[in-house]
Amino acid sequence: MATNLSDSELRETAYEILVGARLSSGGKSSTYASDSEKNSERAAATPQTLTSRAASKVKKALGLRSRRKKASEKAESERVKKVSTIGETMRVQMRVSEQMDSRVRKALSKVATDQINSLCFLYQKLESMVLPLEMLQQLKPSDFPNQEEYEAWQRRNLKLLEAGILLHPLVPLDDENTAPQQLREIMDGALEKPLETSKNNETMQALRTVVLSLACRTSNNIGSVSEPSTHWADGFPMNLKIYQMLLEACFDVNDETSVIEELDEVLELIKKTWLVLGMNQMLHNLCFLWILFNRYATMDQAEGDLLSAGNNLLIKVENDAKAMKGDENYCRMLSSTLGAILSWAEKRLLGYHRYFRSDNAESTMGCVVSMAVLSVKIMEGGEGISNEDHIEGNEMDVGQEKVDAYIKSSLRAAFVQAKRVLKVLSADNVFRQIMETVKSSKSSSTGQQNELPFMAKLAEDVSTLAFTEKETFSPILKRWHPLAAGVAVATLHSCYGNELKQYVSSIDELTPDILEVMKGADKLEKDLVQIAVENSEDSEDGGKSIIREMLPYEADSVTSNLVKSWIKTRTDRLKEWVDRNLQQEVWDPRANRERFALSAVEVLRIVDEAFEAFFLLPITTHSALLPDLATGINSCLQHYISMAKFGCGTQSTYVPTMPPLTRCSRRSKLPSVFKKKEKVPKKSQAGTVNGKENDTFGTPQMCCRINTLNYIQNELNVLAKRDITHLSSSGTNQDIADRMEKVFEFSAAACVEGIQQLCEATANKVIFQDLSHFFWDGLYVGEVSSTRIDPFLQELDHYLEVISITVHDKVRTQVITEVMKVSFDGFLMVLLAGGPPRAFTLQDYEIIDEDFNFLTDLFWSNGDGLPAELIEQFATKVKDILPLFNTDTDSLIEKFKQVTLESCASSSAKSKLPLPPTTGQWSPTEPNTVLRVLCYRNDETAAKFLKKTYHLPKRL
Repeated sequence: MATNLSDSELRETAYEILVGARLSSGGKSSTYASDSEKNSERAAATPQTLTSRAASKVKKALGLRSRRKKASEKAESERVKKVSTIGETMRVQMRVSEQMDSRVRKALSKVATDQINSLCFLYQKLESMVLPLEMLQQLKPSDFPNQEEYEAWQRRNLKLLEAGILLHPLVPLDDENTAPQQLREIMDGALEKPLETSKNNETMQALRTVVLSLACRTSNNIGSVSEPSTHWADGFPMNLKIYQMLLEACFDVNDETSVIEELDEVLELIKKTWLVLGMNQMLHNLCFLWILFNRYATMDQAEGDLLSAGNNLLIKVENDAKAMKGDENYCRMLSSTLGAILSWAEKRLLGYHRYFRSDNAESTMGCVVSMAVLSVKIMEGGEGISNEDHIEGNEMDVGQEKVDAYIKSSLRAAFVQAKRVLKVLSADNVFRQIMETVKSSKSSSTGQQNELPFMAKLAEDVSTLAFTEKETFSPILKRWHPLAAGVAVATLHSCYGNELKQYVSSIDELTPDILEVMKGADKLEKDLVQIAVENSEDSEDGGKSIIREMLPYEADSVTSNLVKSWIKTRTDRLKEWVDRNLQQEVWDPRANRERFALSAVEVLRIVDEAFEAFFLLPITTHSALLPDLATGINSCLQHYISMAKFGCGTQSTYVPTMPPLTRCSRRSKLPSVFKKKEKVPKKSQAGTVNGKENDTFGTPQMCCRINTLNYIQNELNVLAKRDITHLSSSGTNQDIADRMEKVFEFSAAACVEGIQQLCEATANKVIFQDLSHFFWDGLYVGEVSSTRIDPFLQELDHYLEVISITVHDKVRTQVITEVMKVSFDGFLMVLLAGGPPRAFTLQDYEIIDEDFNFLTDLFWSNGDGLPAELIEQFATKVKDILPLFNTDTDSLIEKFKQVTLESCASSSAKSKLPLPPTTGQWSPTEPNTVLRVLCYRNDETAAKFLKKTYHLPKRL
């Protein structure tokens, strides 16, 4: 037989039990009442039953507010006025028709009539009956509008008997008992043909016998002390389903989310069914909890009072659970109910940002969290704990663990959703920009402000999410988790950090968007840390545990590394450009009016652009990173400076090596002897590359190099001042401006050094290489009178004119001074280290002295050349030495002995004179200088002295 009872069948059964229980407990007579009698009953009702009852104690205890009727409900006022008694209220609430109510009352009246004892005895002993059995026997087809309705009613009662006695009995059936099989056979027969229910009917008598035999079995102490004598509706879970139908009547039939005002009276009436249904206060609490919760959950969660009431009732169930631990049926119902509540609650709490907002979080979310935490605690068998102590003790452990999981799960989901929405919006923006570009190609339009990059927007959205969490949800969740806001921001910090890590790993080069992202990440991190710190003020560790979980984004470090990489890329490109252009540079002074290399202009332009781009970077660490840029730029500039002077040579490149000392003889002055046999080899290849003349090292080109370094030096100062002005106007701190003043000091110093080196190289090249034929190879070779300085001066004057025209005014004096210095030093070298081709007599002194005066006059140039004081400064040394050439040989020998002995600190005149070393520091008191004058003295006495003392040869 089909035993699935529909909700309407269960509701009808519940109403029958309710009416019977009310009457058997001392209510109105169950004797059949006519409509006129019912109306009289309604008219006799007290005023209290016709108006709103006093404030409900149950509502107050559960936190349910009394509901005011809306204007739209005035149409129902007439109906409400008709409901005069609580019994009538229940009939309306349970959707029972007056016809059915009359049938139920009629059946119960007949049952009473059939009793041997008084009616009052029946009313007190309803639990002694098997109500469906009595109803089958008392009502006939004539009591129903039609046969079909009667047969449906009969099938319902038979299904009730099957469900309550066979399928869900309170007392388990005995396998050896044949009564259950007999009952099934009778019921199966009733399906084929409606059951004849008269008293004398054999089938009906058999049905009564077998039903009573099964229903009257004792339960061996199962249930309460006042156990009913029959068990047909108190088996689990049938009793709970019937009882839930009764509790559903607590909700207004016209407003399914509102609890009726007569709640107290209704519940008192419902309690009268407890003995028949095997219920108690603990089961009632659990059932009522489910009814309140299920009504809220299935009715669009519109009435927050129901949820709050459910939460308050769950606190009572928490205490009930301890007392009912041994009741298997209660534990099963408890587990099922709490499991459903927990599943529903966690679906919302694991993504609470989707289900709750600022307008309902305070009123609703707290109840949902409380119910979830209490459900977990009860199911885990936790000790009872008062509502006031929810944030202390064991409950705190359960609550904190669950809330921690809710926060992390919901915020991760909210982060993913924010990212998904942002991607959609970004795609829309891209499409809009494309369309605007298309439109702007047809008509002029104003420029659009650049959009923030995706990761920067995401940082803003996460920050907004964090502050919303702090203001809306964290105050609620803090009741269970003291660091709710800290856990929230740590979760968001981790979510964004993972995205940022992937973003940074994909970066190839620095762009404004990247810097904007890092700036946004840094601000986000500061916001999140600030929230965590504020939230942790009252915690034991001050929030250190939360902060430790937030692995730093190190946005400044990442930005710094990116900028350093950007700097390196810029400087590497600059160095490559320098190398490439220097290979093509010809150092032609005619390239521009300023007579410097064009490559220098490009170098400084690139340097200027690099600094301008650097200061335009949207970072706050310009001061810290400026040294890196300065180092890279200085390195490139110094490389350029180094390459500008590379290959130009030094003093040692051009100055001839001094020949070994020899003594002079008459024959050594003959030109033929010098030219054929004793010509001293010199560095004729100086200033050439691979033995071939290189035009880039000519005197004009050397001057161009000098001008170029001078230009760079001057422009670096201008560039530094311009950048300082730019920084000051843009509000940059003074520290960066101060650093800019020194940023090019190394390059500027390299320019000064390079200019000096080029001046020296140019001077030595002119004197010892370009004019070698007139100077080193020709001056005073052979007869002094016929090889004087005039040809050299004529050529030198030409070179000085080229230099004066080519070299910039600021370095002209420096270059010519260096030429003068080298020419003076070279003049002494000719006199003191000119080799065997040269020999001087006392009479030659006047020629030599006059020639030197001619040389100094060339640089003075009648006052148009170098200052006389400067000329005198460098000429003094030559003028101090020249008198030695006018000293007689004997005096010169004595002078040599004296200065030599003094230099070696020997007082023994008999000691052999040591050969003084060549120091190059020429001086009239320096032994080697005096010795060299003797070596080049064309005198027999001098020759004999040198031969005797040092065995010097006549020729090499």
